[in-house]
Amino acid sequence: MIWFLRHGDAEDGSPDFERKLTEKGRRQSGDAGSALAALGVELDVCFASPRVRARETADLACASLGVEVVIEDRLAGGRFSPLEFAAGLDHVLLVGHEPDFSDAIEELTGARVDMKKGGLAGVEERVLRVLLRPKETGLIATVRAS
Repeated sequence: MIWFLRHGDAEDGSPDFERKLTEKGRRQSGDAGSALAALGVELDVCFASPRVRARETADLACASLGVEVVIEDRLAGGRFSPLEFAAGLDHVLLVGHEPDFSDAIEELTGARVDMKKGGLAGVEERVLRVLLRPKETGLIATVRAS
């Protein structure tokens, strides 16, 4: 299963590479990790864009999952092959940007999605199995915490 997590809400400004998560973005990122844990997902690895907001998202999401975050330049922006990242692994989390993730999901599945900031998608055997908006990951995280 290839999981896609778009970075959480980030502050405005430049340079773009250095933009950090807002408080809302930090919450979205933690909720995404909690939602994955609640769904019983056991990741082999997390690959994250080197942009600050994506690195922060990956660190916060993976904190509750106990998985290593690997910084990957190919996720910094532009087209990439999710299948290359997933080769030989069961569950991989990619943390990055739009429109790259929507494009990659469409190429894999034929489904056209709009990944919201902090949104999570799961693709298995070229089928879109999961698409969660931040509001939904927040609800799952809340249920898990209770």
